Amino acid sequence: MRRLGGTAVRRWGAAVIASTAALTIALPVSTAEAAGGPSGISAKGAYLMDNGTNTRLWSKGADTKRPMASTTKLMTAMVVLDTRGLNLSKKVTVKQSYIDYVARVGGSKADLKKGDKLTVKQLLYGLLLPSGCDAAMALADTFGTGDTTAKRTKSFISQMNKKASALGMTKTHYDTFDGISFGEQNYTTPRDMAKLARHALGNSTLTTVVKSVDTVQKAPAANGRTRTYSWNNTNRLLGSYSGAIGIKTGTGTAPGRCLVFAAKRNGRTVVGVILNAPKRYPDAKKMLDWAFDTNTKVSWRQLPQGAPQD
Repeated sequence: MRRLGGTAVRRWGAAVIASTAALTIALPVSTAEAAGGPSGISAKGAYLMDNGTNTRLWSKGADTKRPMASTTKLMTAMVVLDTRGLNLSKKVTVKQSYIDYVARVGGSKADLKKGDKLTVKQLLYGLLLPSGCDAAMALADTFGTGDTTAKRTKSFISQMNKKASALGMTKTHYDTFDGISFGEQNYTTPRDMAKLARHALGNSTLTTVVKSVDTVQKAPAANGRTRTYSWNNTNRLLGSYSGAIGIKTGTGTAPGRCLVFAAKRNGRTVVGVILNAPKRYPDAKKMLDWAFDTNTKVSWRQLPQGAPQD
């Protein structure tokens, strides 16, 4: 009887083990992901979330404040795009002050020319693809309030901070419309930036712009002719990583290399944030591959010689 009983116990135990194994295999992706995370991430701060369910998948220093460089321009874009009664076809005349500003601070530029008339939508392309600080200033000057450019850009930055507060970005502050900060008061956290990215992806104009690898825009020039602007997206995930749909790069001495990114596969959109990463694109690939449970072969897109790097 003991032998028979022992055999029965062993069979019962084997059945339980087999059943448990089956359950483990059948766990949903979100449950499996909760157990670990991507390895070898160089970023000092990072955040990964499922955009559809608005849930955190993994993070590193999620709530540590860090400078964000030109990823600032994502908020610049959203203040414009969330403006009530926005007319994307409104023409904005390029001022010499925009050009002088970029030359003074040494920022990346869309290479706007004095007197050219670009639409708001075209300026958004110039803001988000080549990361144009001149385009950022043009938008801040246009959508701010006041009787001088200085007052209008200052009021625009105030709008950026109000938007951050409204989105629950409690550890974020802006002191610049383009990410070039001299007061060390332009900072965010990976978690806060993920909130902004999720909000941004809800805007169809924004998603159309940021997923563009490049664009050609024509605008009336000051001499009465038509000027052609050709811009390449500084985000090298686009055209390299299958499913990548944006969003914004940023680079600076103190911020390091930053990246706000998103990718969509099989109807699922994953959003990621990287702050201060020596290897931001390999980091982004590792994070996305981990989220999608895959190993993607990537040949990194190279920007044309002379194109803005950010």
